Amino acid sequence: MDKYERSSTMASNDPELPDPPGDPQPGDLIEIFRPAYQHWALYLGDGYIINLTPVDESQAAAMSSVKSVFSRKAVVRMQLLKEVVGSDSYRVNNKYDHNHTPLPVCEIIQRAQVLIGQEVSYDLLGSNCEHFVTLLRYGEGVSEQATRAIGAISLVTAAASAFSVLGLINTRSRNRPF
Repeated sequence: MDKYERSSTMASNDPELPDPPGDPQPGDLIEIFRPAYQHWALYLGDGYIINLTPVDESQAAAMSSVKSVFSRKAVVRMQLLKEVVGSDSYRVNNKYDHNHTPLPVCEIIQRAQVLIGQEVSYDLLGSNCEHFVTLLRYGEGVSEQATRAIGAISLVTAAASAFSVLGLINTRSRNRPF
């Protein structure tokens, strides 16, 4: 089984699966399961990953902080995978390989290394850690996590609008003089 077959078999969104995290290969996407969200990194090789961390936090605090989700700026860091994962779990998850062609590994790594230490803008819905690593791997930023969040926000907004309209209709019918 090649690395793309191996990776796609681990593409489920269920963090409770008993699959081992896999043996990451340079250029692989790494999904890290935090208590309230998934953090994404790109495997560089020799135990190192590249990922985004908040600008205003120390490296250690940034690894597990929910604050990182709300940050507006991030720093591109090269860190040891085991240190970033800490006590959380992770897996190799190249889930977009079925509809996006990965760039050559040497190009992915070169693009990643140029960015180490740079400050970048961060937006949970439009430019998050998943967008960042998929941009490196495929040349296009993709985030299923952000798409789901946007869908949930749209659903809540639509429901609130519907309830507002229903409330307005109900209020009008109660306020009729006859």
